[in-house]
Amino acid sequence: MAKVPKRTKPKTRAVMLGVGLDSDGHKRITTGPNFALVGGSQETHEHMTEKALKINEKLTARGKTLETVEHTEFEDIAHSVGLRPIPAEPDKPGPN
Repeated sequence: MAKVPKRTKPKTRAVMLGVGLDSDGHKRITTGPNFALVGGSQETHEHMTEKALKINEKLTARGKTLETVEHTEFEDIAHSVGLRPIPAEPDKPGPN
């Protein structure tokens, strides 16, 4: 009888996704070990890339990864590199 391999819990994976909504006619895609950035004008895409790299630098400096960082700590890091949260609509609860 063949041995059935033990099922292991899938490894948790987290990624940042950036979508540029403006366009100058070019298609841009940039990927990294934990991020994917698509679209945007050259300027927008460069800003997204810079922010993703800075977030990764700050995570590394704290000894964290996207999989291990707490939500509030990630928000602090994102804010420190110039990202702002999207305000919740008055009749809808915010993200938690």
